[in-house]
Amino acid sequence: MPRNFDRGSGHWRQYRGEWWSQAPPGSQAWQGFGRRIFIRFLAFLGFVVLVVVGLGTLIATLIPDVTGFQAVLLVLAAPFVFILTMGLLGRLFFRSWRPVRQLISAAGALADGDYSARVDANGSPAMRQVTASFNDMARRLETADEQRRRLLADLGHELRTPLTVVRGEIEAMLDGVHQPDQDNLEMLMGEVRVMERLLEDLRTLSLIEAGALALHPEPTEIVALVEDVAEAHQRRAAEAGVSVEVHTGTDPIELLIDPVRIREVLANLGSNALRASADGGMLTFRVRRVERRVVIEVADTGVGIEPEEIDEVFERFHKGSTSRGSGLGLTISRDLVEAHGGSITLESQAGIGTTARVSLPYDGT
Repeated sequence: MPRNFDRGSGHWRQYRGEWWSQAPPGSQAWQGFGRRIFIRFLAFLGFVVLVVVGLGTLIATLIPDVTGFQAVLLVLAAPFVFILTMGLLGRLFFRSWRPVRQLISAAGALADGDYSARVDANGSPAMRQVTASFNDMARRLETADEQRRRLLADLGHELRTPLTVVRGEIEAMLDGVHQPDQDNLEMLMGEVRVMERLLEDLRTLSLIEAGALALHPEPTEIVALVEDVAEAHQRRAAEAGVSVEVHTGTDPIELLIDPVRIREVLANLGSNALRASADGGMLTFRVRRVERRVVIEVADTGVGIEPEEIDEVFERFHKGSTSRGSGLGLTISRDLVEAHGGSITLESQAGIGTTARVSLPYDGT
């Protein structure tokens, strides 16, 4: 609560749990709008009544056959009929105005950052379409705001861990607890690489979401690309006691893709599969054609994924039990594949293994 707060002064108002020195901007913009419309409607109604009364009086004066009593009835009846008609029209007006008033109120709340504002879908069919569009917009803004808050929280958490390690090690070196030898410096470099990879992943993700990621498609022999990726994993797989197999058939398949980005996707899937595999496991790359699509599979015989977790693996910063990355790899992989007009899915059984399938459009014969 602000200092020297005076509830009765009218200078401070509480809105959505916060104190404002005046009405919140969105609410202030719409404040009194409905009241002004109502006053103008009454003024218009009064003007029309005066016109009708004047016309009735004029008619009674100009028509000689109308007696005084008839003139009085005419003068009184004309406004009465008019008021009755305007009353019916007014009732219809206010029934139609109610959803508009709700829409105005919700728009003001939305402008103030209350993304939970919704409008009841009633009124005319056209008005229901407007309120449905407004509710859909508010829902999208609410989802985007939640994602932004979650992203900032997750980003702070992901950066805090390596920074804490780096700071602790540097302080230990300054205090003489650890020596700045090669092993300790290499460990610090490893934590710096984690932060670099996270920042690079965030940059790629932001470019994708902004629609500013430039793809450079070119005719690419996909079988050779998959074989290169598999070969790049051979050394790490041998160190982990995991064998690597490639099943691509004999026919070459040429796709119009960005080879750098698709290689990045396959390398990420291969690294995930390798981390999930234990000594004696198997990492398999497969390429096959299915009608007008080319399907690339990366399968492992690792720990697998629990059924309730399978729908969350593509979420930002989601990490499985074997993940040591930024938690953005699968999110970026999905977006890169979709940017090529393809799709990526996971099929897994806990304790048996996981198969990632990348499906890309194929225009060849």
